[in-house]
Amino acid sequence: MNWIDFPVIVLITALTWISGLIIVLAFSRKTLFRRSGILLLIAGTLVLGGFIAALWIHLGRPPLKTMGETRLWYSFFLAFVALAGFLRWNYMVLPATGIPMALLFLLINYAHPENYEKTLMPALQSIWFAPHVIVYMLSYALLGVSSVTAWIGLYRYYQSRFDRQTLYYADNLVYLGFSLLTLGLLFGALWAKEAWGHYWTWDPKETWALLTWLIYLIYIHFRYHQPEKNGISLRILAFSYVILLICYMGLKYLPSAATSVHVYSN
Repeated sequence: MNWIDFPVIVLITALTWISGLIIVLAFSRKTLFRRSGILLLIAGTLVLGGFIAALWIHLGRPPLKTMGETRLWYSFFLAFVALAGFLRWNYMVLPATGIPMALLFLLINYAHPENYEKTLMPALQSIWFAPHVIVYMLSYALLGVSSVTAWIGLYRYYQSRFDRQTLYYADNLVYLGFSLLTLGLLFGALWAKEAWGHYWTWDPKETWALLTWLIYLIYIHFRYHQPEKNGISLRILAFSYVILLICYMGLKYLPSAATSVHVYSN
C-alpha cells in the first residue's frame, strides 16, 4: 500500500486508545480527566473510521473482500460499541474489554499486511454484499463485547463478587446484536439466491452462521425462562463467543472449508 501509511494509522489509533483508556480507568471520578479520556477514545475510533472510508474511496468498492478488511471493520465496531455502551450506562467494563479487543484485531492486521485489490469476483458484485457483511461485523462486535463482559462476570461470580448489573448490560448488547445477526442471515440468503440461485445450501460457513445464531438464541431463551440462574447464563454467553469466533475466523482451519464458497474471504 503506497497511497497511505497504515502503520501510522495503527500508531495514532493505538496511542489514543491506550492513553484514553488509561485516563478513563485511572480518573473515573474526576470529570475533566474522564472527559479528556473519552475524547481520546473517540478520536482513535474516528481515525480508524476515516481510514476505512478513505480505503473505500481509493478502492472504489467496499473494503469487505478479505478477512483482513473485515478485521478493520470489526476493530472499528468493537471500539464503537464499547464507547456507546459506556456513554449510555457508564459501565467501566465495556471500554476496559472492548477497546483492548479492538486494538488486538487492529494489531493482527498490522502483523499481516493486506494487499488491497480493486477487483471483486462476480459473486461479490451484488447490492447485498456490503449490507450483509457490515451488519454482521456490527452484530459480531455487539455479541463479542457482551460475551467478554460475561467472562468478566463469570470470574467475579467465582470470586463471590458478582454484580447482577453485568447481565443486564450483557443482555441489552445481546438483544441488539442478535437482531442484527438475524438481519445478516436474511441478507446473506438474499445474496445467495442472487449469486448462486439458492437461498440456503448448507455451505460450511452457512452452517456455522446458523450455529452461532442458535447458541445466542439459546442464551436469550434461557435468560427468559431461568433469570435467576446467573452462573449458567454467564457460561452460555461466554461459550457463545467461541462459536462466533470459529464461524468468523476459525472456519478456514476446518477440513470442511475446502468445500466452502466463502473461502474467498479467508
